[in-house]
Amino acid sequence: MNIESAAVNILKRGVELDTKKRYTEALVCYQEGLQILVDKMKGEPDDTVRTYLRKKVEEYMNRAETIKRIVLHQKETGQFHEQVHIENNSTGHGYKTLFGRFLDADVDFVIVEDPYIRSFHQCQNFLRLCELLVRSCPNLRHIELLTSKDAKTEGDQREWLKSLGNDLQKYKVKLLVKYSETLHDRQITLSSGWIIKIGRGLDFYKAPENKFCLGVYDLELRQCHETTVDIVHSKNVKQSYG
Repeated sequence: MNIESAAVNILKRGVELDTKKRYTEALVCYQEGLQILVDKMKGEPDDTVRTYLRKKVEEYMNRAETIKRIVLHQKETGQFHEQVHIENNSTGHGYKTLFGRFLDADVDFVIVEDPYIRSFHQCQNFLRLCELLVRSCPNLRHIELLTSKDAKTEGDQREWLKSLGNDLQKYKVKLLVKYSETLHDRQITLSSGWIIKIGRGLDFYKAPENKFCLGVYDLELRQCHETTVDIVHSKNVKQSYG
């Protein structure tokens, strides 16, 4: 049977992630692949092909529903843990790919803890994250950043973050910046309970080779340093802003 290769590739990737117990990523693949199959099935004139496609759709839909139940159970029991290992020099790890699937209407505040949002490129990484949050979370109202100061860049850092805060207000989002000299943890906490812990924080991308190469703007194409991303869920996320 000639099913569109795009659907086959996406669903294969879903099975691969499913096997590795990276359930939320597998779910995204299954949903994308299913959409292609359903669209193809609607326009398919051949009854035999349509029956075959319907069987495949049911098969993957059932698995997707099973995964949803597994994730829900793990969240309820506090056992959810998904890990992504980013290899040195690998690409394809933009913020949206890594954790965009958790950004939705359930998120009304986000707490970013990262001691290294200080230099220009680090503040730009935080800006990219804010852009993604504003685009993906329609009910977002607060972003809290907990970071540290650096004597060399402190003045610039304050100005950059102030400019960003002013701009976020246009989207009815308040940016609250707090500083700590003892902060070590690096994590992004969503009000919906998802917690994304990136070993290197937001700054795990390598510097581009020059200002006119792929990856300068699209982080999916930027090479990465080796790091590990752990995603967990807590039912007790508390906002700390006033």
